[in-house]
Amino acid sequence: MLRATVGFALRARDYAQLPAALKAAQKRDRREGLGADPGTDWSINEGLQWLARAQDNSATRDGGVSRHYSLTDGWAASYPETTGYIIPTMLLHARLRSDSLLRARAQQMLDWLVSIQLPGGGFQGGMVNQVPVLPVTFNTGQILMGLAAGVSEFGDVYRDAMVAAGDWLVQTQDADGCWRRFPSPFAGHGDKAYEKHVSWGLIEAERLERGRGYAEAARRNVQWSLQHQHLNGWFDCCCLEDPTRPLTHTIAYALRGLLEVQDFFGDPLLLAAARRTADGVLSAIRPDGALPGKLDSDWRGAVSWSCLTGNVQIAHSFLILYDKTGHEPYRDAAYRLNCAVRRTLRTDDPDETRGAVKGSFPIDGEYGSFEYLNWATKFAIDSFAAEENTRAADTRRNGGVGCGGTDLISHSTNILAFGLNTTAGLAKVAQGTS
Repeated sequence: MLRATVGFALRARDYAQLPAALKAAQKRDRREGLGADPGTDWSINEGLQWLARAQDNSATRDGGVSRHYSLTDGWAASYPETTGYIIPTMLLHARLRSDSLLRARAQQMLDWLVSIQLPGGGFQGGMVNQVPVLPVTFNTGQILMGLAAGVSEFGDVYRDAMVAAGDWLVQTQDADGCWRRFPSPFAGHGDKAYEKHVSWGLIEAERLERGRGYAEAARRNVQWSLQHQHLNGWFDCCCLEDPTRPLTHTIAYALRGLLEVQDFFGDPLLLAAARRTADGVLSAIRPDGALPGKLDSDWRGAVSWSCLTGNVQIAHSFLILYDKTGHEPYRDAAYRLNCAVRRTLRTDDPDETRGAVKGSFPIDGEYGSFEYLNWATKFAIDSFAAEENTRAADTRRNGGVGCGGTDLISHSTNILAFGLNTTAGLAKVAQGTS
């Protein structure tokens, strides 16, 4: 009784100290809950426009994308890691829309990243103005995706930077496939199974630069990580800070990296491993269509709030799995996850937040509290575009099912669902393939 009373008093004190804008946002999420679904087209268009504003309004004004917009502090400095994998999204939609401004924005991001590449080929962790400035494995792998997309789109001007980053990752990998020498100073200590997302970056580089060991290094890392997979698909050491209760965001990194390496090699054992993880996550989806922000080793929710980034990332992987297997529960779960995230968006928001995705819902959850994150928005755009393509393909075959059971026919049937945000995907778009 005493503990409960003290806890209530502390929460009341913390709430009283919140600025008015934070109280209003917290009250809206908690009292109003999920709103209406604005639809995929609106969400993709507004998300792209918000990413453009995040680039223009970065606190460091350098061509990178602001890490977030905070209701307390406004626009943050540019974030190299996520700017890296925002680039393929920008280039894909630039091609689909014949939008030279989006293409120019991606090139500006690339030029900035090349300008801050560290000796040896690695890239720093954290925002560009944070210290210490040290090369970090994970961040380098994410930026490698952008560099590979840059080579595919603009040619050899970005090849040296891509090769330097890829070579650095191969050279710094331990013999067992794990990367231990250059961890992020902004995450907890220990091995990281979610660095399979680094392997995806190496796969993209391999498509453009053969014979340097990139694909082999990616496969070694995946094989190492599978030693940490439980029979039910859950991974040990798969979180930024708390390996016993990983974020759905880092679980999603692990799942997508596994799928991309599997797709490159066509390995059925890797597909089976990905399905074990996906089936576990599938069992944790709540009645409202979202996932708890953290999951324990039995796939039970460990928190009440939802990590919106993780929701859309996992939804995209579910759509990839549906394409590979035809297993409809993956598709249906992806639609529910995406719909739940879109229902957190507000069409009447101001420019600073309209089209952006929050870290958590409610907004005061532990992940990105009171922040609108550039990577959450990027992954939402990718997943919503993948959903549009899946619905269109299903409609052509036998009719599609929309959010809440309503029929929906996509207006964007030429958007790549699978391979979206990859070099291979960009090549298919260039050839007019859907």
